[in-house]
Amino acid sequence: MFLSVFEMFKVGIGPSSSHTMGPMVAAGRFLETLRSSPFHPRGLRASLHGSLAFTGAGHATDRAVILGLAGFLPETYDAARAEAALAAIRATGQVAPPGLPPLAFDLSRDLVFDYGPALPGHANGMVLRATDAQGDVLLEETYYSIGGGFVLTAAELDASRADRARAPADVPWPFETAEAMLAMARASGLTIAQMKRQNELRYRSAADLDRGLARIWQVMSACIDRGMAATGILPGGLKVRRRAHGIHQALLAERGRNLTAPHTINDWMSLYAMAVNEENAAGGQVVTAPTNGAAGVVPAVIRYWLDHVPGASAARVGDFLLTAAAIGGLVKHNASISGAECGCQAEVGSAAAMAAAGLAAVLGGSPEQVENAAEIALEHHLGMTCDPVRGLVQVPCIERNGLGAIKAVSAASLAMRGDGQHLVSLDVCIETMRQTGRDMHEKYKETSLGGLAVNVPNC
Repeated sequence: MFLSVFEMFKVGIGPSSSHTMGPMVAAGRFLETLRSSPFHPRGLRASLHGSLAFTGAGHATDRAVILGLAGFLPETYDAARAEAALAAIRATGQVAPPGLPPLAFDLSRDLVFDYGPALPGHANGMVLRATDAQGDVLLEETYYSIGGGFVLTAAELDASRADRARAPADVPWPFETAEAMLAMARASGLTIAQMKRQNELRYRSAADLDRGLARIWQVMSACIDRGMAATGILPGGLKVRRRAHGIHQALLAERGRNLTAPHTINDWMSLYAMAVNEENAAGGQVVTAPTNGAAGVVPAVIRYWLDHVPGASAARVGDFLLTAAAIGGLVKHNASISGAECGCQAEVGSAAAMAAAGLAAVLGGSPEQVENAAEIALEHHLGMTCDPVRGLVQVPCIERNGLGAIKAVSAASLAMRGDGQHLVSLDVCIETMRQTGRDMHEKYKETSLGGLAVNVPNC
């Protein structure tokens, strides 16, 4: 198992990695298949299933699929071009993807929200079809958006589940569990970030790796800044006000008048996270960390460390991200980072574990302390449901990222007060999260059929 830092941290668009980015990526993959096929399609159809159907409208899944079939991709997304393309599709009833002829796509007929049982592979399923001039299906593919913007076909998903016993990845340090990771660190004398770096260098140059890490942090940091500057009402109909700007101004004013209480540092951490998730809710550019719904936690903790912790250095942000990615990879490989599969424990919980590990690493923690930090953070998110009101990534998601950042910093601090020895291992905690997600009722897993989603008036 090898998951690159650039798979855990992907530049994309809001509001959801599973429900916006994933479907757009799936549509792009389907176009690639069509371009290399012997068929001459004349039309396209799409059906959304499971969680993609139940919360798809709130997560702009329909919009993402339409734009994906028109050739748009998350990393190169241009909002102005997208609006123009949508207007043209509505007017003509066609999409015009590069490398293919114009294809019929009637928004009222060819995009279906199927509220029946979910597809068998995953809660986030979608089926894409290419048709001939008579409407007969020429090519059909089922895709699953499995969290964090990762997309697999039905065949790929089956193969990944059947291949758990495959040979270790062709990297210097092929750890698939936290126990193996710590054993390799002890044997080599390397930090988790150093091992992760060597694994990354198996596939790219040091210069490319460092440029990529710098790009990730640049996008994260810019997202915080945009979120703190923006005002107004978030889209979607809940009339949720952006709060980050007002909080930022109040914190700056208090600091200038020496009115700051010690606990106010929590407000700074929440501010940074909420700024990111308000941008995400508005459909802005974010970095999956490991998902869009949890995108605020890791950047908030990095910004907290850089701006508020003596001795912090931007030169070590790469080590933070590499360590966080190593932990996120363990969670994804052995459990899930998908809210539709395991609830918000898999999203904000995983993000808090990643952030806690990264912070412990740059504070000088041993690999054992880093693992302990991740475990503490994840353990205290176990059982957290995913119940977004009206399917929007706003309530409770925005504030939840702020509290996730606070928990991450607290977990790292507690771990640094110890020597790394602790009762519950990270591996046990990850497995517990997987089991808890399996047992959790579907209405609490990103369907908006339970919890806050049905108890808060949403109109």
